[in-house]
Amino acid sequence: MESHGRDDPKGPVLHIVVVGFHHKKGCQVEFAFPPLIPDGGHDSNLLPEEWKYLPFLALPDGAHNYQEDTVFFHLPPLGGGTRCVYGVSCYRQIEAKDLKVRQADVTRETVQKSVCVLSRVPLYGLLQAKLQLITHAYFEEKDFSQISILKELYDHMNGSLGGSAMEGSQVYLGLSPRDLILNFRHKVLVLFKLVLLEKKVLFYVSPVNRLVGALMTLLSLFPGMIEHGLVDSSHYRPKSSTSDDPGVPGAEEFVSVSAADIAAAAPAASEPLPSGNGTEGNDHLLKPPSRASPESSESDWETLDPGVLEESAPKQVGEGAGTEAGPELTDAFDSRPGIPITVQPQAVGGHGGAVQGLVSGLEEDHYGLPLAIFTKGYLCLPYMALQQHHLLSDVTVRGFVAGATNILFRQQRHLSDAVVDVDEVGIQIQDPELRRTLSLTTADLRFIDYVVKHVTENRDDVFLDGTGWEGGDEWIRAQFTLYLHSLLSSVLQQDNERLLADYGTPFVTAWKITHNFRLWSNNEHPAMTAVTPGHPFQGNYSVADVKLRLSHSVQNSERGKKIGNAVITTSRSVVQTGKVVGQSVGGALTSAKSAMSSWFSTLAQPSAGTPQACPEPAGEVKP
Repeated sequence: MESHGRDDPKGPVLHIVVVGFHHKKGCQVEFAFPPLIPDGGHDSNLLPEEWKYLPFLALPDGAHNYQEDTVFFHLPPLGGGTRCVYGVSCYRQIEAKDLKVRQADVTRETVQKSVCVLSRVPLYGLLQAKLQLITHAYFEEKDFSQISILKELYDHMNGSLGGSAMEGSQVYLGLSPRDLILNFRHKVLVLFKLVLLEKKVLFYVSPVNRLVGALMTLLSLFPGMIEHGLVDSSHYRPKSSTSDDPGVPGAEEFVSVSAADIAAAAPAASEPLPSGNGTEGNDHLLKPPSRASPESSESDWETLDPGVLEESAPKQVGEGAGTEAGPELTDAFDSRPGIPITVQPQAVGGHGGAVQGLVSGLEEDHYGLPLAIFTKGYLCLPYMALQQHHLLSDVTVRGFVAGATNILFRQQRHLSDAVVDVDEVGIQIQDPELRRTLSLTTADLRFIDYVVKHVTENRDDVFLDGTGWEGGDEWIRAQFTLYLHSLLSSVLQQDNERLLADYGTPFVTAWKITHNFRLWSNNEHPAMTAVTPGHPFQGNYSVADVKLRLSHSVQNSERGKKIGNAVITTSRSVVQTGKVVGQSVGGALTSAKSAMSSWFSTLAQPSAGTPQACPEPAGEVKP
């Protein structure tokens, strides 16, 4: 069995940990079974260097504002490990006066503690369900020195959780795509595409359980991602452990690193970085992403060019868009993260631009899934503590999907490509080019509208608790699996420009230079021959498509909101007076007419693929 540290684990659960808040020392580990440090005691406060942020992850920011909550988080493997460590933590607080045994260091009116499971398997919901019961029982003792129940929890979990637990629906327990669709509706597909592009995506909301639930549910829409796609998603480590490396900055800096390549990291640092040709290697790691000027704010990125139902002929977007043509050299990632190597590409064909010898290192199915998104420096941090803030700006982190509850993360928008406000159901993207790239095509709108309608039509069905088929959780995942399979199959076809236009030519062009696409296209996937190429909702366009796009635009753009508000104002005035009279109603009609004129003037604008200034700046996108 694979090791995550210095001792071989006896089962899927590595440790049971209790984290408390000390009035002088802050968050600290109070108990661990087995001990986190070899030959250490169960009550030792010492931590492995790789896990020094564990107390702040297990007892998150703002925990004192809630009686109880649950958090998911990821830890890097210890020195000898190669796989992500998955953490689930349940925290509660209790009045100090209610304790049967009040220890000397309890000086505050309330006591906050968190019971945490560190596991080698990503069974978030299943671990949460078991842990909540034990945490409740532990607090009901009102004597935190009674740790026998925690040791029993360790033995019980390792006895009951086996390899079979990763099969079937248990891995998705607690992750509800229905809730995600009901909340974000059509924006779910935009979030799906954001992750495919390996962008820096920050989720924000409080309390933390809503945060990690939304983030991990989104990732569950990617086939095989929860089961096998996150093993390399947390590989960062303190640079102090490689302080003998002359290329290392400060000791507190972190790098993204695959644990299997730690031994090779030191000599690699002295090697010069190739100049590259602007694909994934140097550009994505060493240059900051393009940002809009401070004067320009978020604009209507979802509904650009609503008058033109489809994109025009394929167009190169951004650097590296032409990697599929010509005999030029291509940058690929060496086994050491952040170190590109220069290799000769394969002959141009269905796998154009692919590089021989690259493997994802993930356990893949016959379709080549899960995609190697969270590898080589692209991190998945369901919850990020404030002490980890520096990871957002670390040049060796290619990107991330991370969650935060502290307002300071949200205020630092320049460190992320997209900020997802779960509470306000908004996606804030500053880069106009990225907004155009993520603009949903008509076929995309048909697809996600089909999903949304099936979910919302069954919204009040008391018998549909997420376990039903049509409109249920598994059905939603099946739709996104079909979407991704069809996209991959379309890429493999010759003369596939028209097929790929249904997914958005700018999007496909940007996706083809990502790390996950290049690794996938490097290998043969026999099951793909059975997948029908083309968008699942491709076809001729009709008046219904115009209505769909117009409805989508009205709901999600600033101009559309102005129209809606003007119409609502007019309707209220008509209802109140019985007829359209008075200056107020006339003003409302004028406002509606002006908004409609402005709206239809946009319909005549050039295609979204044509470089142009963004239309009228607008705030964040909300439903």
